[in-house]
Amino acid sequence: MTPPAQGRAKTPAKAKASGKATASTRSGTRRAAPGAQLRRSSSRRRTGADLPVAAALETEEVGRGRVGWVIANHVRMRRQSIGLNVGQLAERSGISKGMLSKIENAQTSPSLATLERLAGALDMPLTSLFRGLAEERDAVFVKAGSGPEIVRQGTRAGHVYELLGSLRGPRKLVEPLLVSLTESSEVFPIFQHAGTEILYMLTGAMDYGYGKQAYRMEPGDTLQFEGDIPHGPTMLIKLPIRFLSITIYGERP
Repeated sequence: MTPPAQGRAKTPAKAKASGKATASTRSGTRRAAPGAQLRRSSSRRRTGADLPVAAALETEEVGRGRVGWVIANHVRMRRQSIGLNVGQLAERSGISKGMLSKIENAQTSPSLATLERLAGALDMPLTSLFRGLAEERDAVFVKAGSGPEIVRQGTRAGHVYELLGSLRGPRKLVEPLLVSLTESSEVFPIFQHAGTEILYMLTGAMDYGYGKQAYRMEPGDTLQFEGDIPHGPTMLIKLPIRFLSITIYGERP
């Protein structure tokens, strides 16, 4: 037989515990197990070892989103350019209108098989759907007056050639120059080089020779020619003269 005193001692404890549970239920709060609290708190804090993994996952998500938008833009633009609505494209490709809508709004990651069918229906190469995803490349920014002065054939007092930038690489493909002529001269240099050259007149006036021809160049005028034909200023009409010279070399062995 259980002693009465012990039975009476258990009853208040049960009532007290029951009261706590009732109060907790009434107030609408829930007491999580210690393990659950630990899991929640650990999800809010990342250790140093976790950070690189998280950064990689975030980078992957950004890249995936970028691919989706590039594909979406190409699909939408091509569909519109050939005069198809979403329903017509769905019939031609065998892809549902709902899926096409998600693709055009970058809301899904279509499989390669789906993209192949889509490209076939749009009559475009599969690779065209990814055009524009090339890695970012260097840009060259030169503040006004800070370009390095270079020496070229004919460089002398009053003839200044300022390099406006050059992309790094094994071959020089483009050479942009700002040319300033501030003094008259009776002898003008004759240039010959590979590639195509474009001149754009900024200030002043001059006659510019190309082969047997001469062109009067004034602000806003443009001259384009092959660099292997002898060319250069033949007469300085109005000083100071400033013009842009852009030589495009293209692919060279």
